Amino acid sequence: MKALSQKRRHPLAAVALLLMGLLFTGGLYAVATTVNQAKADTQSFSASDVKEGEKLFLANCATCHGMGGSGTNSGPSLVGVGAAAVDFQVGTGRMPMQMQGPQAQVKPKQFTDDQTHQLAGYVASLGAGPSIPAAEYLDEKGDAAKGGELFRVNCAMCHNAAAAGGALTRGKFAPALAGVSGQHIYEAMVTGPQNMPVFNDANITPQNKRDIITFLKTIEANGSPGGADLGSLGPVSEGLFLWIAGLGVIIAFTIWLTSRTS
Repeated sequence: MKALSQKRRHPLAAVALLLMGLLFTGGLYAVATTVNQAKADTQSFSASDVKEGEKLFLANCATCHGMGGSGTNSGPSLVGVGAAAVDFQVGTGRMPMQMQGPQAQVKPKQFTDDQTHQLAGYVASLGAGPSIPAAEYLDEKGDAAKGGELFRVNCAMCHNAAAAGGALTRGKFAPALAGVSGQHIYEAMVTGPQNMPVFNDANITPQNKRDIITFLKTIEANGSPGGADLGSLGPVSEGLFLWIAGLGVIIAFTIWLTSRTS
């Protein structure tokens, strides 16, 4: 007993306990993350989808992303990004990229919906990742008020409170969200494209994502009931407009006074 008591008082005992605690915590986090990803990867694809998707990938994507999606110096690995990332990037025309730049630009999509589905199926087969969202979360029948609150807390600092988009650093930007489908909005939240952070189910639940989509579609449908929105950029554009318009009125009034005097 005396020897055991002495070992407990060993100077390295606290360090050993700390390391054990860190390993235990890290293990729990890894398990939780794996479970979350596996749960998200529920979209089913047929063997034919995967096979055709592989052919499309080799012909159009492997140059940058490598054989088997392992990545190259020109493009990141796609192992574990999931079907949602492919559906978003390819479905919005961002991929394949037209040219190198700070971020991928939206352009007319180069693949049909069926081809996009096949590509998503192939990439999903490379590793577990976020799946294409279920239709129940895209019905735009959530709580718009709650969605607005969540959007202002989590998204408005980049996308603007009116979802009109905004500039970021080094030529990057947060795009406007008007005209973007609910499916692509959901996929962007779970995959974090470009500079956007990932909002997995632990950050924002699927129901909350549904609420955010409902809010965005509600403000898009309502338009600007107060008149010209001036780009929905807030006090910057409004102040600039008042300054220019006010200055113009003053100049015009000054000209009118001088002409009356003469």
